[in-house]
Amino acid sequence: MKKRILMVCLGNICRSPMAKALLVKKLEDKNIDWVEVDSAGTAGYHSGGVADKRTIENGNKHGIDLSSHRARQFNRQDFDAFDLIYAMDRENYADILTLATTKEEAKKVKLILDEINPGGNLSVPDPWFGGEQGFEKVFHLLNKASDIIIEKIESGKIQ
Repeated sequence: MKKRILMVCLGNICRSPMAKALLVKKLEDKNIDWVEVDSAGTAGYHSGGVADKRTIENGNKHGIDLSSHRARQFNRQDFDAFDLIYAMDRENYADILTLATTKEEAKKVKLILDEINPGGNLSVPDPWFGGEQGFEKVFHLLNKASDIIIEKIESGKIQ
C-alpha cells in the first residue's frame, strides 16, 4: 500500500514545493516507489501558478527540478488523501489543525523541522522577502529534514 506525504506552506510556491521535490528526488535515488509526495498551501492565492522563480533557480543549482510544480490550496480532503502532513512553520501548522475534525486527522500533522530537532517547534523561514541566501538556507534545512524522513522510511518508522 502506498504511503502518501503532503508538504504544506503558505502559498505553495517556495518552501513546500522544494520540500516535495527534494523528497521525491531522494525517494527516486533510493528506488522507493511506495511513497508518494505532494505539496499544498494553506492560502490559495497562487493556485495553479508555478513555483517562485528563486525557488526554481535554487533547485536547479542543486539538481532539483521544480518545472512541473503547480500550486494548489490545502483542503479538508487532504486529511483523507494523505498519511502524513508536514507543515513548514508554526502558523501553517495551526491553520491546518483548525481544519482537522478528529484526533486521527490532527495526529497526521507535524512540523517538518521537528525531524531535525524533535520537539523544537521550529519553523522553516519564509524566504519570500529575502535574497538568494534565504532560499539557500531553506534548501539546506529541508534537505537535512528529508534525509531524516528517508531514514525513517528505510527503517520502517514511516510505513
